[in-house]
Amino acid sequence: MKKIVNLIFAGLLFLGHATLADEPTAVSPEQLLKMQQNQNALVVDIRTEAEWQSSGLIADSRKLQAFDPQGRFDPDQWAADLRKMQSSPDQAVILVCRSGNRSGKVGALLTQKLGMKNVYHLDNGLQSWLKAGHPVSPNCIQVACK
Repeated sequence: MKKIVNLIFAGLLFLGHATLADEPTAVSPEQLLKMQQNQNALVVDIRTEAEWQSSGLIADSRKLQAFDPQGRFDPDQWAADLRKMQSSPDQAVILVCRSGNRSGKVGALLTQKLGMKNVYHLDNGLQSWLKAGHPVSPNCIQVACK
């Protein structure tokens, strides 16, 4: 009986890891900073223009709105625009939204549907960034805020 329980438990662990492999990894604000500095990670803010205006952006992040005003998302077009921002196809990408919900969903689509690797998202979004006391830059007119 103990062997059966251990086999079931091992199977559940394997299944959990198998589904998590296609999900973007959530990173903390500190991990985002380290990845940005040490790995040249591309930080992409997927929020709306109004959100950028109201709360600003993480320094050196790039703006690429994910959803249109009707809530539609075109993953192929969005990924094509994202690839233009990357310095290389294997450059790590960290997605940012307000709470981590949209960035997690967009990251999952990119990894599952388009097979992209090295996709991460900021856990609890910009809210966690601000809660940790990290600064934001004012919204810029250009696509890139620097």
